[in-house]
Amino acid sequence: MQTLLAMDAEIDVRNVLPAIRVPTLLIHGTEDDVFPVGGARYLAERIAGARLLVLPGEHTSPTGAQRERMLDEVEQFMRSIWEAGGWEEPEPERVLATVLFTDNVGSSEHAVAVGDRAWRELLGRHHELVRRQLVRFRGREVNTVGDGFLASFDGPARAIRCACAIVDGVRALGLEMRAGLHTGECELFDGEVAGIAVHTGARVAACAQSGEVLVSSTVKDLVAGSGLTFEDRGTHALKGVPGEWRLYAVDLRMSAA
Repeated sequence: MQTLLAMDAEIDVRNVLPAIRVPTLLIHGTEDDVFPVGGARYLAERIAGARLLVLPGEHTSPTGAQRERMLDEVEQFMRSIWEAGGWEEPEPERVLATVLFTDNVGSSEHAVAVGDRAWRELLGRHHELVRRQLVRFRGREVNTVGDGFLASFDGPARAIRCACAIVDGVRALGLEMRAGLHTGECELFDGEVAGIAVHTGARVAACAQSGEVLVSSTVKDLVAGSGLTFEDRGTHALKGVPGEWRLYAVDLRMSAA
């Protein structure tokens, strides 16, 4: 139980609450000393259309009339959705995604050293490796940016493991890469992701060192309990992105798939 509570204390999902687009019923107890009811009110204010039910006592172990009230409310909530014809997902315009940016370090110098033809061949092998890992970890190639990639994932843990596999794999080609990841609500335009979350991911990647996979605090919080470990890289001002961001380097030794 203590381990579970410690893991919960490290999770921060505030940045992704506005991306929830399903009917939501929140149930909380007034006498919960571990998780105050204010936290439930905070969630209800930031999840579109959420309904909050506050019951007397602790929310973890309802008894008697409190349990019956809770079950009745859940039944009514589900019935209201059914009577309304069910819930239909709106036409997607914004999605919650993890974006991955990769970048070859010192590519210009490498190209000059080996020559144009050899560099094109090497870059082709690099692209093949990256695309193979994207398929393996169910990522989606969005674009190639110079000699790097922009990809999106619906799961941050798989995105991290994909980035680690790419950074490790290209070393066999004599290349050094860096990668950056961020999770946020992205806009969709003709199948491509865009918006501040994508811009943030690019800025996180720009802060990474050679051979490093760097993630935002949002990504780190979302993968709590996954077995992935991180090293704190401190706070950074990301160009064009409001506020300061705490960044973390993935421990590549602990992130093998």
